[in-house]
Amino acid sequence: MTAAAGAGPAIDTWAAEHDAELVAVRRHLHAHPELGFAEYETTAFLEQRLRAAGLQPRRLAGGTGLVCDVGPGADAGSPVVVLRADIDALPLADLKDVEYASTRAGLCHACGHDVHSTVLLGVALALAGQPDLPGTVRCVFQPAEEQVPGGGWQVVQQGVLDGAIGAFALHCDPSVPVGRVGLRTGSITAACDRVEVTLNGPGGHTARPQLTVDLVHALGRVVTEVPGLLSRLVDPRAGMSLVWGAVSAGVAPNAIPETGLLRGTLRVLDRDVWESAEGLIRGLVDQVAAGSGAAVAVEYVRGVPPVVNDPRGVALLRAAAVQTVGADGVVLSPQSMGGEDFGWFAERVPIALARLGTHGGGAPLDLHRGTFDVDERAIGVGVRLLAHAALGALAARAVPPAAASGAERMR
Repeated sequence: MTAAAGAGPAIDTWAAEHDAELVAVRRHLHAHPELGFAEYETTAFLEQRLRAAGLQPRRLAGGTGLVCDVGPGADAGSPVVVLRADIDALPLADLKDVEYASTRAGLCHACGHDVHSTVLLGVALALAGQPDLPGTVRCVFQPAEEQVPGGGWQVVQQGVLDGAIGAFALHCDPSVPVGRVGLRTGSITAACDRVEVTLNGPGGHTARPQLTVDLVHALGRVVTEVPGLLSRLVDPRAGMSLVWGAVSAGVAPNAIPETGLLRGTLRVLDRDVWESAEGLIRGLVDQVAAGSGAAVAVEYVRGVPPVVNDPRGVALLRAAAVQTVGADGVVLSPQSMGGEDFGWFAERVPIALARLGTHGGGAPLDLHRGTFDVDERAIGVGVRLLAHAALGALAARAVPPAAASGAERMR
């Protein structure tokens, strides 16, 4: 029996025995949310728990977020697999009537990052007690997932992923029942960029639009024509979508304004198309606005790339999910147009993101709402899922090449 195979049942036992402790950790984090790059108390809390188990976490360069290796260490020459959890909260009021509701006005863990952090802490603590791991599990507690371009970009830039063979993560899914895991090969979330368009003209009287630039009319054309033209320039299978979320111009009904502003997001599932998106948007806005005479300024902020799941990584997650919830508990996850900065990790290593079912009954409590909550039985499922996936990936790479033809690899 390999070390990884021997550790599997021990992980399952550990998760069951420490369920109450993990629930308490999640509730503490939920009650004390912090925004991106300000997660100082969250970082200190997780750091203390890891050090108490004999581990040696180190803080990321910005002062929040942690990296903690479990196993022989990268210097031992054994493979390294990365597990990632995000630790930040959202600027939303917590609307739940529960004992663990947010104690901080206007802040809430409304996306499940408290669960993600608890799961990864559980994995680190469970693996810390296992001898002879076939490699190193690098646990990354990442700050600022909710920001653009996201803390994941900083993790990549700081070299945290260098030398790793792959990375896994999970995300709460309130549409999936607790005890099930959603998987999908290829794009599972979309890239998300921010677009801001400003039009300027001399202004004037609405009685004489021919003597000036009819700025509101020009804005209307950009609002409607640019998304329509975009759909004719890109393969529909790329899933590109430009949606405006804010439009502003003028204050008086009989005065043509001098300035108009549009704000929206560009989302796309295809990584290659994402690379060309900025040029497409800039060109179309200039083209549509050109006939109006308005001066045009476009601010395009690249947000996060799509999360494109590596097939071999998904195969390892599927094997881990079958060990955790059984074959009937594995479901196909639909693609989401939401953004997730775990996509930056693919700049260095193959990645795979799973959906963790958190729905425990009643109406689903959707993400990014102050009412969001989870069925806490999902925590133990998440611990076992990520631990089994990491052990499976390490075992596949630890097998001598001549004997590894049937093993799943991240590369």
